[in-house]
Amino acid sequence: MRLFRLVCVSVTLSVGLLLSAPSGGQAKTVSPDFVELSKRLKPTVVNIRTVKNIKPKPGGRAVNPFMGNDLFNEFFGPFFGQQMPQQPRKQQGMGTGFIISSDGYILTNNHVVGGTDEIIVKLSDGRELKAELKGQDDKLDLALLKISDSKPLPAVELGDSDALEVGEWVMAIGNPFGLAHTVTAGIVSAKGRVIGSGPYDDYIQTDASINPGNSGGPLFNSAGKVVGINTAIIAGGQGIGFAIPSTMAQAVVEQLKATGRVVRGYLGVNFDQLNPKLAASLGLASDKGVIITHVEPDSPADKAGFKREDVIVEFDGRAVNGDTDLPKVVAATPVGKAVKVVIYRKAKRQVLTAVVGQGKEATASTKPGNAPESAGIGVSVRELTPDLARQLGLRDEKGVVVSEVKPGTPAEDAGLVRGDLVLEFNGQPVENLEAFAKLASKVKKGEVIRLLLRRPDGSFGYVAVTAD
Repeated sequence: MRLFRLVCVSVTLSVGLLLSAPSGGQAKTVSPDFVELSKRLKPTVVNIRTVKNIKPKPGGRAVNPFMGNDLFNEFFGPFFGQQMPQQPRKQQGMGTGFIISSDGYILTNNHVVGGTDEIIVKLSDGRELKAELKGQDDKLDLALLKISDSKPLPAVELGDSDALEVGEWVMAIGNPFGLAHTVTAGIVSAKGRVIGSGPYDDYIQTDASINPGNSGGPLFNSAGKVVGINTAIIAGGQGIGFAIPSTMAQAVVEQLKATGRVVRGYLGVNFDQLNPKLAASLGLASDKGVIITHVEPDSPADKAGFKREDVIVEFDGRAVNGDTDLPKVVAATPVGKAVKVVIYRKAKRQVLTAVVGQGKEATASTKPGNAPESAGIGVSVRELTPDLARQLGLRDEKGVVVSEVKPGTPAEDAGLVRGDLVLEFNGQPVENLEAFAKLASKVKKGEVIRLLLRRPDGSFGYVAVTAD
């Protein structure tokens, strides 16, 4: 294992040290007691090891390690043709999780355990227990595990991530690079980050050190409550980690316990971000909200009377300021609930009532940026919006962004990852989601698809994927 030494300047602060405040102002504590927090919380964090059995493909061949050896070629070349038959193998992975109830329920990322054949949980006391996968939510990238023990297990409480403020102290505990129960601390760098991972992007950004192996681990606030689930990093970045807000996780945990899956609300509209010029053309004073571009026939929106060019500014009492707000608030609404939706039609304010339904695959909406699985390869893509391009550090590139790669699919086997930008599809340029869907619709089972990608690290390359 390669180790990198970091040189930094540190300032030691005693617990309870106060910053001076202006006359009449109120002093604030500098930082929480990380020593006591880590002692108390470490037992609630578990290391996760996974095993996936890789079976050889029919007729598959592995490269012969002795290729080029004259003696081997002379005796065995005629039989193996310079190659050896593929052999079954085991692929191992690692991650982190945390205990959310004394009876052994554990929360982690779906990408840590999804598509695996065996899940082993290691407790802080060194014991290893096999875990059962009780539920998965691939849209939010969460999974619920269950272990059994003879005694009640130490558990942690999910806190209120909505109350987090930028600049607030947070602490992460995880298993980076297999280094068990590593504690790191930092602050909340930003909230509401959209990184192109899916339709419900709303990440907490933190500079607490997060690395491969931290996935699925907890992000604690100074009170010792989990406010985030560490999920993603930017390749090549430093001090840029992302966590799923605990309030979003809390909304799905009970469903995962009860049914193993998540049912989300559905409205049935396509929409786009409102901008100043578009708002002015509609006679609106503000560019807050989203404009409906299509209403699905016989959908909850259609039945409620929504029309193209309606501008949605509020849904069930919650403001809709941008294009990432509506999918989240609709998804969090119980199916069957009647909600008030504030819209502007022809520059006049109206209130419509919609009964939230359950859409295909329980998705929140059919926004053009949220494409279904395409081409039979196990990958979902989304439109490259200007905001998403800024988040991914893109400038003039055109294409669609990989938002999800399903475990055990040809896309995963080919090495596709979230954040890949698809530039070409079988030699044809992919300028938008419509172009991608058109090309993908022509693919037949067994066909090899050639994709030109711009990878998250800025490099370019081709991958070949066989549609199944």
